[in-house]
Amino acid sequence: MAAPTTTVSSRPAARLARARRAPVLGWAVPMAPAFGLLALFFAGPILWCFWAAFTDIALTGASASAPNLVGLRNFREMFSDPDFFSAALLTVVFVAGSAIFGQNILGLALALLMRGRRRVVRALVGGVVVSAWVMPEIVVGFIWYAFLADDGTLNSVLTAVGLSAGQWLYELPLVSVIVANIWRGTAFSMLVYSAALSEVPDELHEAAAVDGASAFQRLRHITLPLIRRAAMTNLMTITLQTLSVFTLIFVMTGGGPGNKSQTLPLYMYQEAFKFSQMGYGTAVAIVMLAIGAVFSVIYIRLLRREV
Repeated sequence: MAAPTTTVSSRPAARLARARRAPVLGWAVPMAPAFGLLALFFAGPILWCFWAAFTDIALTGASASAPNLVGLRNFREMFSDPDFFSAALLTVVFVAGSAIFGQNILGLALALLMRGRRRVVRALVGGVVVSAWVMPEIVVGFIWYAFLADDGTLNSVLTAVGLSAGQWLYELPLVSVIVANIWRGTAFSMLVYSAALSEVPDELHEAAAVDGASAFQRLRHITLPLIRRAAMTNLMTITLQTLSVFTLIFVMTGGGPGNKSQTLPLYMYQEAFKFSQMGYGTAVAIVMLAIGAVFSVIYIRLLRREV
């Protein structure tokens, strides 16, 4: 007599599969609207820029309604244009001067000076610094234009004390916009470093001081290593913000005189909207996106490296 066969039900396996899918559906369904908005307002424009960069799309003319694919022509023209390399170099100088060195170092210095001070002093200094940060960029541009113009506040003060006035926006246009951007953006770095310094135990500094460590040695060997993650995050944020600064420079100098303060955002604006070359302008935008990605990768790798 043959032994009876045992039929294994598939219901437990089905229940296990449903149980595994449940956590995924649990977070995917509520996040679906957010993913949709990101796809519409973030991924959508980027994908359109990638498409437009390989076309001759323009603001006016036949190419506005029926653009043609031109392959890498926009990129070849870009990399053969001396004005593009000049704008790229000025962008690097602007980002390094106003973000990596200016905002970052000054923000750290202000945070260190405010540490341990009275609450009234911290509130007063913090309010003054943050007030510049919360101003719209166009307002900051007009303030510094009025301050540095030929008949502006700075020249009036210099003349009143017997010193010679200067044409700051004409003679030092890049330095002028770097200083203005530092003045506007330092508050963000100060807030980041203030929050990071509040997590550093005072006992470590007291023990180091007892052992004879100087203030600089305590800063180098205790404070900076402990706030390293905050420093890298701050650097990445202000670098990407400064890379895209447009309104401040446009209001103060317009990229001039000539192209002495024309960074990549202004170069892209000129090609896309002044000369109506939308395809060429979006190709510049793709290069800017790549530059930002390179900075981000560098900072992320430094952030992951062990101290």
